Amino acid sequence: MAAYLMVYHKDADHGLHMAISYDGYAFHALNKDSAIIDGAKIASQKGIRDPHIYRAPNGYFYLAMTDLHVFGQRDGYRDTQWERDGERYGWGNNKGLVLMRSRDLIHWSCTRLNFQELGGEWSEVGCVWAPEIIYDAQAGKLMLHFTSRKGKGINRIYYVYMNDEFTQMESLPKLLFEAPEGKYSVIDSDIMEHEGIFHLYYVSHESTATIKHATATNITGPYRMDDNYYDGVRRGHEAPNCWKRIGQDCWVVMHDNYRINPHNFGFTETRDFVHYTPIGNFDQGVMTRSNFSEQKHGAIIQISKKEARRLEKRWP
Repeated sequence: MAAYLMVYHKDADHGLHMAISYDGYAFHALNKDSAIIDGAKIASQKGIRDPHIYRAPNGYFYLAMTDLHVFGQRDGYRDTQWERDGERYGWGNNKGLVLMRSRDLIHWSCTRLNFQELGGEWSEVGCVWAPEIIYDAQAGKLMLHFTSRKGKGINRIYYVYMNDEFTQMESLPKLLFEAPEGKYSVIDSDIMEHEGIFHLYYVSHESTATIKHATATNITGPYRMDDNYYDGVRRGHEAPNCWKRIGQDCWVVMHDNYRINPHNFGFTETRDFVHYTPIGNFDQGVMTRSNFSEQKHGAIIQISKKEARRLEKRWP
């Protein structure tokens, strides 16, 4: 691999954005930072958030996104603040996800998942947020994990296996991770495997939203929490995403600093998943952006030089 592809969304348009880097430090947005994919064309709420991209062993690229337009009323897509009653289903309520699959990063198939249609306890689903994809080698299947709650309840992390076409769930979702005794919300899961250990980064809402960490020897747990924080200064962080630097035994945990103005991404490096070194935000340290700002909830994968050039040619 020779380059990095970042996906993110922006509150201004609720579409899918992409940026490329050839060194893992300096990123430039494709399409002059206009959306690569229009959220209004793929999502039931006419907007997407929290995009995650995954390069699977089968050669396909997968995208998973929250089907949610936070400003749908403002932009004329609905008459109410939320899709459903906020008193009953809470802030940012939604019913599902947008899933996409591609061979070349240019042409994508698209599927919507509506979790309310699962019935039973899922008929009262309050939200389905921040989906991520990972391959479970033991099961031989793609696993989707995401944040959800019932009504206005506590947020927890769930998982489900997907069919080969990435269009249907193979069973009802199961609980993956929750706070002790379900006392507070945990959201925004991200899983990285290293030397047989699965590292789960997540956002704890025990107090100020901040990035924490848990480990397991099985991808579906049980996960053991630790008490450390992995995002430098604790002040409103979410959306952790762990990615590896090409040709190095070095991993980066990227997160969204959503309580600073303007919001930005922060970065922390580790070489052993024990010791973590903050390296600053975009444009405030070694990580830089050339033509974009106010990006939200990002994810990064490695791509080849040929794939990067193809993207730059399609969306200069």
